[in-house]
Amino acid sequence: MARDGGGGLVPEQQTHRRRRGGLSRRRFLKTTVVGGVAMAGISNNVGVAQNQVSAHLVRFDHVAVPMRNTTEMVAFYKALGFHVNEGDRICSVHFGDSKINFHRPELWESGDFALRASEAIPPCGDFCFVWGGSDRELEQWLEEIGAVVIEGPAPRQGGRSLGVDTGTSRYIRDPDGNLLEFIIYT
Repeated sequence: MARDGGGGLVPEQQTHRRRRGGLSRRRFLKTTVVGGVAMAGISNNVGVAQNQVSAHLVRFDHVAVPMRNTTEMVAFYKALGFHVNEGDRICSVHFGDSKINFHRPELWESGDFALRASEAIPPCGDFCFVWGGSDRELEQWLEEIGAVVIEGPAPRQGGRSLGVDTGTSRYIRDPDGNLLEFIIYT
């Protein structure tokens, strides 16, 4: 049984009716879960999952997080080999067709910027990158740039193949303390 608008109980089969202006709770949850599964496949360029929300949703574009140490963060991501665009309010770090927007402190601390996670403060990022080389090459590269590996190599399930494929990951932190994971799929 479920509650009706007046606090009374109604049979369960009546709870899937459309609510004003939208989907029923059951249909919304089904659509959301199926959409999440579709996103996992799409962002990995493995094609379109069945029963997805929309065929027009094609890949993951970017994430955005606040940063505290602008100079150190820009230098760090440049040392990693990322292309960095520096703007007055945002610095963006580019890799392939994706990016991370780092909001400068003067933007996210102002209280005037509403298009952000309202409670996010550095460090709040946890980013996983797919490494295309060998484990030894990753280890050497991280040593060359002076990154301290805080964990790994360790087996992890990533996002590839709808979360089924396992890879080997190493973890480091950026100057703000965000977690960076580098996963190698075999």
